[in-house]
Amino acid sequence: MLSDNEVGGAEMPPSYGRKVGERLRAIRRQKRLSLQEVEAASSQEFKASVLGAYERGERAISVPRLQRLARFYSVPVDQLLPKDEGPEFAPVPSGNNPLAEDFTITIDLTRLEQMEGPEAEMLSRYLSMIQVQRQDFNGRVLTIRRDDVRALACILGTAVEDTAPRLEVMGLRIVRG
Repeated sequence: MLSDNEVGGAEMPPSYGRKVGERLRAIRRQKRLSLQEVEAASSQEFKASVLGAYERGERAISVPRLQRLARFYSVPVDQLLPKDEGPEFAPVPSGNNPLAEDFTITIDLTRLEQMEGPEAEMLSRYLSMIQVQRQDFNGRVLTIRRDDVRALACILGTAVEDTAPRLEVMGLRIVRG
């Protein structure tokens, strides 16, 4: 039997277990779930005490269990693992456009889930990609930045300036007033 710090016969650094736990906790909190709520919603598959031990890095999670937890949280498996900190994976600095904040659109993801058709499917795939890039899995809303509006315009077959009104007509744009 493998110890909690062994994976496939290789010793796992204790700090990695803590980082996995931090990711698990971050995703659960983004979903706005308590440990007890996860236990109840998973029909006792993920016991609060065991999930808490995973999140504290006290217990290693198996790959099949990690897959089931990712499915439960509706996130890609790789999002439950910490990012590689090697130099080749360093984040690429973005050119901060001072106007970017002025050009955002907030999308209602729960409404999008209820929609059908090729347009909704393409929007869903594109927005899922943005969620993965940002590691934003709250699942309710997503704010689209100025740079992403062009892609949305292509998906919707509209001009860039017509994208926000089109999303509003579709019932997907949340207008904060």
